[in-house]
Amino acid sequence: MSSSSSMSNHKIPKTLMILLIINLLRLIQTTSAVTNSNSNSHFSRFSRHRSSSSSRTKQGFIASVQEGMNHALLARSLAFNLTLSHRTAKAHMVDPVHDCLELLDDTIEMLSRINISGNDDHEDVHTWLSAALTNQDTCEQSLQEKSKSYQNEFAMDFVARNLSGMLTNSLELYVLSVKQKGGRLLSEREHIPTFVTSSDRRLLEASVEKLKFDAVVAADGSGTHKTVGEALLSASLAASSGVRTIIYLKAGTYHENIKIPTKQKNVMLVGDGKGKTVIVGSRSYRGGWTTYQTATVAAMGEGFIARDMTFVNSAGPKSEQAVALRVGADKSVVYRCSVEGYQDSLYTHSNRQFYRETDITGTVDFIFGNSAVVFQSCNIVARKPLPGQRNFVTAQGRRHRDQNTGISIQNCKITAQSMTFLGRPWKEYSRTVVMQSFLDGSIHPSGWSPWSGSFGLNTLFYGEFENSGPGSSVSGRVKWSGYHSSLTVKEAERFTVAGFIDGAMWLPSTGVSFDSGLVK
Repeated sequence: MSSSSSMSNHKIPKTLMILLIINLLRLIQTTSAVTNSNSNSHFSRFSRHRSSSSSRTKQGFIASVQEGMNHALLARSLAFNLTLSHRTAKAHMVDPVHDCLELLDDTIEMLSRINISGNDDHEDVHTWLSAALTNQDTCEQSLQEKSKSYQNEFAMDFVARNLSGMLTNSLELYVLSVKQKGGRLLSEREHIPTFVTSSDRRLLEASVEKLKFDAVVAADGSGTHKTVGEALLSASLAASSGVRTIIYLKAGTYHENIKIPTKQKNVMLVGDGKGKTVIVGSRSYRGGWTTYQTATVAAMGEGFIARDMTFVNSAGPKSEQAVALRVGADKSVVYRCSVEGYQDSLYTHSNRQFYRETDITGTVDFIFGNSAVVFQSCNIVARKPLPGQRNFVTAQGRRHRDQNTGISIQNCKITAQSMTFLGRPWKEYSRTVVMQSFLDGSIHPSGWSPWSGSFGLNTLFYGEFENSGPGSSVSGRVKWSGYHSSLTVKEAERFTVAGFIDGAMWLPSTGVSFDSGLVK
């Protein structure tokens, strides 16, 4: 029996589907009317705000966030009911709506963080709105990936697209309101933010003997738990709000797929070193999973830290998308780790992320996603691809010009076992910068590759600055209007730890070594 026919008996009842969609349409009509009457802020009338006052734009933003929250809650209700109706399906069938449900939980968390009184840090709000929009893109992507085998995706796709429109409206209004008040977003600031002092322990530099663990994982039974999943579950039940949870993984290989959800914040995983503490999974797109669900380790809870361990997806080069590590956790740090796979090894999904002294290996698009991420002092290695296959280091997924997202690779070493491109534009406003890094001779002279035809070539932002090595020459680089072969110092500073991810305001508390600005 085919997968599509086996699914046909598990559709959500038509009456429930119709009722949910009717409620959705009523909500859209009601909230849009309220929003328009108060501030003319509905996205179909957004142009009116271009000439409105700062206070009026702020009112529009507040109303748009509330509209988005209402819609997200209804979308979550639909997703929950769809997953219930699908629960009796065969275990091997992947339900993409589970992805949407998880991502909607994260979106609701992001929207709830936004203090509509205006007291939140500009960059926090900008980050959360960008991440919420990315969440809906991922939901739509998962539905598209499984559209042939899943029969109820059209309802979820409908609400996801509407929510994307509302979140886009909120993002545009927010950026406009900041500019109207005379403020500048982080990417537009010229000066490095001041370091903040912190009494937090220097967790990433401290020796294992000096750390106090909440759980110890050891396959041989010498710890408090035999699996990482058991330790995380125990820690989630015992943890109090805001407290750092430290889990020590003794040397060994752990065959698990790990999820750290949005609500499980401040988790730190500590291993015994690269290649010594190893977490291995083998899920892949070809194996029936959505790209989002293939991750060996997935971390969505804010403040995630990983140190001294290896993340592997062992599905192999013929398995297509197969993620070793997916991170959507805001203010996350991956330090002295290794991420190993082939296609789509590292999914830097959303929010602010920092990677230091970490090895990343793969083939096609092996660093991808739509976070605001900085890689420093990392070893980035493109493996030998399949015959006829081309390698791309990055595939950045910025879909809207106002998202504060992108990939910054600074003071790293990029090598490859065959001819490799630095990146290609996954989405229209793809943004990637490679600076002060060593590029070996395997980097293709053109540097960058199109995704499809001329898609995104005029709207993307790709840049290089003070790179070295035989692959660093820009004389043969692409001639796209969105490519910048030689960034100025001022432009490059916008993609440093301080200028791009506001790292000088939060990284000191973790204790990780980092360069705030350009490397001298």
